[in-house]
Amino acid sequence: MTLRFTTDHEWLRLEESGELTVGITSFAQEALGDVVFVQLPDLTSFEAGAEVVVLESVKAASNITMPLSGEVVTVNGAVADEPELVNASPMDAGWFFRIRVADPDAFNNLLDEAGYEQYLADNA
Repeated sequence: MTLRFTTDHEWLRLEESGELTVGITSFAQEALGDVVFVQLPDLTSFEAGAEVVVLESVKAASNITMPLSGEVVTVNGAVADEPELVNASPMDAGWFFRIRVADPDAFNNLLDEAGYEQYLADNA
């Protein structure tokens, strides 16, 4: 399983199909607190940086941006029905959507786990 991370605290997992599953890191869900609402994106194309998911927690509202340009092909309806999955299982059952990216090589330019851990340490 290949994981990459963004400096916006999102993780991307490369699936066997070539699609990328997107969620937020444990660090991000801890910073948000208890998630009480998730609004998922439409199944359409977005440019990198576009706001695609709205999260509301007991602390604040937050937006998840599209990490790479591409098309949202699947959403995880379970997190809309049970927003607490984002806190309980941010790196597994709490994922938000899957994308088919416009440039598959862009995935390799994201942070690997060691790079993300270093980013967290440098910005603590």
